Amino acid sequence: MAEIDITRIAGNIGALNALNSLATINKQLAIHQTRLATGKRINSAADDPAGLTIAVKMQSRSEGLKVALSNIGDAKNLLAVAESGVGRINDILVQMRNKALAGASDTMGSEERAAIKTQIQAFVDQIDDIVDQTKWNGEVLIGAAGDLSFQTGADSGDVVSMTAIADLHASELGAIVDHDGDGDETADVSPEEFTAIDDATFLGTLDNAKSFQTYLKMVEGAMTTVSTELSKIGALTGRLTFKEDQVSAAQINVEAAYNRIMNANMAEEQVNSSKFMILQQTATAMLAQANAAPQFLLSLFR
Repeated sequence: MAEIDITRIAGNIGALNALNSLATINKQLAIHQTRLATGKRINSAADDPAGLTIAVKMQSRSEGLKVALSNIGDAKNLLAVAESGVGRINDILVQMRNKALAGASDTMGSEERAAIKTQIQAFVDQIDDIVDQTKWNGEVLIGAAGDLSFQTGADSGDVVSMTAIADLHASELGAIVDHDGDGDETADVSPEEFTAIDDATFLGTLDNAKSFQTYLKMVEGAMTTVSTELSKIGALTGRLTFKEDQVSAAQINVEAAYNRIMNANMAEEQVNSSKFMILQQTATAMLAQANAAPQFLLSLFR
């Protein structure tokens, strides 16, 4: 700060010093008032260039993690739709198994078995309806053409995949039965004995206990296939739940780091604002005094 010489009135150094201090105070006050008005610590790149660079990256990652969380939620909903369809198919197969069990007993007559066949065919048609109607955004889920892939993170490679759910149309749910227990299934069944599960008419003139027993084994094989798909869906749903917790925690931590860099501490800014408002008033008063100080020289001319 320049030394004051009040005898040299052509240059009021005291007033200039006070004015310079007042200008500095006004700048600092403006910064803190802006932070209080916006809630942000960094309002321009000049405030903290390095901090702004880091904050922008963190904000981008935080937003990406939010989208990933949304993707995970959508993926779990998709799997819930698929699980509902596959679960209903499993329920129908249980009923078909019960009907086949009843028909496999010679306590049933031909009329009763004919009625059972009618019921089985209705169940078969319902299975196909469920497969065709289990969709997400217009895409078939059961028997999808490709694997299911879900973006579950902020990075391009952070993907969770699941092999496509098997085609569970009744025509695909046949089961070749190992009758003699030798481990060779295909050699045991002739084309006349084996057909897809949807062809209830194969019972036909084989309309007896043995034909229903064969059909029962086919239904049990189909139930195994469906159970496998349910397990696969359940396993991925469980994995996505853990992934959801992980991504949620990561998003919160990144957001917290961004908040400390980018956003203002309102209590601190209020304290600083009050301080500079007081200094502004005192600096203004001192400027007034500095302007008045040279007036004592007038007494020399009296």
